[in-house]
Amino acid sequence: MTDWGLLDPGGADTVGTDDDAVLAAMVEVERALLRAWGSELAESLDAQADALDAAALDRAALVAGVSRDAVPVVALVPSLRAQLDAAGLASDRLHLGATSQDVLDTALVLVARDALRATRASLVEAGERLAELADAERQSFRIARSVARHAETSTIGVLAAGWLDGVSSSIEAIDVLGFPVQFGGAVGTGSAADAASGRPGAVEAVRAELAARLGLGDPHRSWHAERTPVLAIAAASASVVGALGRIAGDATFLSRQELGEVRLAGGGGSSAMPHKRNPVDAVAVTAAAVEAPGLLQVVASAMISGDERSSGRWHAEWVPLRRLVRLARSASVAAVRLIRGLEFDGDRAGRILAGSGPAGERPDRRVLAASSDRIVDRAVARFSAVSEESPRP
Repeated sequence: MTDWGLLDPGGADTVGTDDDAVLAAMVEVERALLRAWGSELAESLDAQADALDAAALDRAALVAGVSRDAVPVVALVPSLRAQLDAAGLASDRLHLGATSQDVLDTALVLVARDALRATRASLVEAGERLAELADAERQSFRIARSVARHAETSTIGVLAAGWLDGVSSSIEAIDVLGFPVQFGGAVGTGSAADAASGRPGAVEAVRAELAARLGLGDPHRSWHAERTPVLAIAAASASVVGALGRIAGDATFLSRQELGEVRLAGGGGSSAMPHKRNPVDAVAVTAAAVEAPGLLQVVASAMISGDERSSGRWHAEWVPLRRLVRLARSASVAAVRLIRGLEFDGDRAGRILAGSGPAGERPDRRVLAASSDRIVDRAVARFSAVSEESPRP
């Protein structure tokens, strides 16, 4: 039996990133490639494209193919050809000019694009709530902490503005991603596509059409062994998880009973202590944030791919890349719940501040209030600008 989430609070939201989603994306790539070739060859291949059915594929046969071939596409292509043959349709245009890496790279980019688009939407939702909190608490004074010790007076609004800046940076990290298509054939030269079309440079036209049909970027090249596009997606995902992990960590710390500057709604139960309500959304985000750096390291290590097609290093990317975009999506959903249910206790923060040390170490309240206004205003303005921009296609 496959894993079904029993031990996975950090990646609980598997929608759009599970094996079925990846398989559907691979079939969508083959479907779009057929239509791209239809444009190039002036043939009608819509019937073939429409006949491809991911849901009807034999999952066990594909898994066996991965064990045999170390890549799922080798078993996928004959299975799709069998669907076309059963429908009485010609199958010679299927997978034309492509190699396994073209299909799988493009499919994983599709999965990542859709997952990170959903992540972005959740980040905007979380940011809107943080902007409200920062504005409402801009004059609520609290003691700031430095290296785990009381430092100087700040405001709750400044704290929330800092969280908001992390959300804005995460949105920016997603928005600059290009999500490129992959199409270069066996060793990236595109010669099989050119030969199939009968004209030099046909690979460029098919790649552009494939990208347009999938809503991906056209990199005007093959990047089989040049893995910066994958690292960019992985790094953006890790940035999202890290920024949200900071919020979760602060919220967990400040919600401790002995502090109480933050109140968290809801909570999960304890098997041994029925009175105890655990900060489950913060826990889920923190779990994702702890896991993400190790996954990013694997993707970064695979950058030294070597040759025109990598042996083993490319294969090692698949799981951590998919896992990172899943963690980003899951953490953003949990962060929305966390921030929606979060409240600040200004009175409690004020009492902690009053007992935090000699008054002479504290800045003038009027100066601090002006600083807090400036910081909050800039964070909110930045978020408004970032959240309203359209991400790259």
